[in-house]
Amino acid sequence: MPEEKIRVLLVDDSALALAVLQRILATSPEIEVVGTAFNGRDALALVPLLQPAIICTDYHMPLMNGLEFTRQVMARFPRPILVVSSAVGDSDKDHVFALIEAGAVDVFPKPRLGADENEFAAAQFIKKVKIVAGVWVWGRKPPTTSRTINNSALRADLGAIRSRKCLHRPPQIVVMGASTGGPQALLTILSHLPDRFSVPILCVQHISPGFLPGLVSWLNANCRARVQIATEGEIPRPCNVYFPVEGRHLQIDCNGRLKTSKDSPVDGHRPSISVTFRSAAEHYGDGTIGVLLTGMGRDGGDGMHALSQVGALTIAQDEATCVIYGMPKDAVDRGAAWAVLPLGDIAQALVEAVSPQSPNQVYVA
Repeated sequence: MPEEKIRVLLVDDSALALAVLQRILATSPEIEVVGTAFNGRDALALVPLLQPAIICTDYHMPLMNGLEFTRQVMARFPRPILVVSSAVGDSDKDHVFALIEAGAVDVFPKPRLGADENEFAAAQFIKKVKIVAGVWVWGRKPPTTSRTINNSALRADLGAIRSRKCLHRPPQIVVMGASTGGPQALLTILSHLPDRFSVPILCVQHISPGFLPGLVSWLNANCRARVQIATEGEIPRPCNVYFPVEGRHLQIDCNGRLKTSKDSPVDGHRPSISVTFRSAAEHYGDGTIGVLLTGMGRDGGDGMHALSQVGALTIAQDEATCVIYGMPKDAVDRGAAWAVLPLGDIAQALVEAVSPQSPNQVYVA
């Protein structure tokens, strides 16, 4: 029996954009475009009729824009949504991530066809559709909210972290890595950290070209910490969150300053999570906290293993709250994760890990 094709619904107010997307997806025998719509209102009526496995939508549309459409889909017919948008300019970059906050899984720049058609971009779009559609196949679960401090399981987690603190030097830095589903996961963690979080945070998020400034702006607007793109030679400061320059690895040099490089991709990625994790292991040793979040593939697993080897506190997001349990699973399978926590508990665990020894000093969002 032939394998069922991935059913795709395309939503965009541009007839040309719809034609481009259809033409690209038609080259994949595993994908079938089952419908198109020029606005969110018409698309919403099609969802229960066509039962798409994935929806690709733009933001700017008449009658119902992509944000309201995403909210309505997630409330009434939840399924994975891929934001396909050219809105990467200063005026629109926050709009794209509002869709992520509303429940969309990932973002991708709108492909173009023509004399300068980019075959690589078309192939990447097909790959992204297959990955995001797989979220539905594997069962996407919404992130859990933070449990209260009275919950016995969380008390045990925090108690173990307190005990561990007596054996290691105080944390000096947090390093985080994420891929598919990462923007929402990062928002969940970073927005629940206090405004005096006492160590810097380095974040590596796999994201399509052009969307990093929007991600940074969106997180900065919703978090107490200052979120920014790393500056070469800067010394990381407490309560600051640093992302690598687009297309570059992020590392720590021998003097404790941030550095970026165009060294070869690792596990197919530049920036690579493992490169940043290994650099933190070399410079900070057991003064590092490593956090590996949702994402497909294996990037980060090798780096988390390096962190665990130097005695760093390593935390992997658990399967139930991951959009895709790929990267965290690799770390867990390697035995590199000291703790495996639900997304909603990670911020509180980080605060406990960096707080003074007083057992009562725990931040609860």
